[in-house]
Amino acid sequence: MIGLTSLWINGRPMMAPELNRRRAVFVLGKIDEILSWEKTKEQEKDARFVELGEYLCEVRAKQYWRLENLKSFDEFLEKRFPDSRRKAYYLMAIHEHLPRIAKPELRLMGWTKARELVRVARREGQRFDCAPWVHKASSMPREEFKQEIERHLTGQETEAHEILYFKVYKSQLPVIERALETAGLMLGSNKSRGYCLEMICADFLAGANLAEAQPEP
Repeated sequence: MIGLTSLWINGRPMMAPELNRRRAVFVLGKIDEILSWEKTKEQEKDARFVELGEYLCEVRAKQYWRLENLKSFDEFLEKRFPDSRRKAYYLMAIHEHLPRIAKPELRLMGWTKARELVRVARREGQRFDCAPWVHKASSMPREEFKQEIERHLTGQETEAHEILYFKVYKSQLPVIERALETAGLMLGSNKSRGYCLEMICADFLAGANLAEAQPEP
């Protein structure tokens, strides 16, 4: 697990690395500097994703979170990324799996394309040839590049798709998640959440059409 910070060797816990307080203060300060930018500068903040991923990996490896009397790296991420830790893990994966791509090229690529490219690098390992993928990332729109990744990984054409954004209240999330989970169990674990949502909607429409067809007593 990427977030584990307590490692065991031969039944004994690994010794925590010696804490370089000066370096830890610097790295933690740089992370807070990037994350504290106003939302109006979201695009500029994303442009620093390479730097942020590198610093987060260092915090995990050197256990700089101990400087703040936290119990684990996961607790550190909960504090810095209260809305979602997923992006933090994505940025760290980019730093770990795409070291052969120059930082300026990664910045031009953008973190969303780099996140997709990690999937190729993770599967191909030492055989990963980054040069043609860097060219594709720079010349293709994001969705087209994502489809190219899917074709490469699965060998199949991918259907054109759209990403839907809509607001739901936190009180509604348990019902939505339970419905998607139930649909997934019925349809098979290999089905996407999008497909499960489509089947839920289709079932609702079928019920609505049936109700409309019922004659009045």
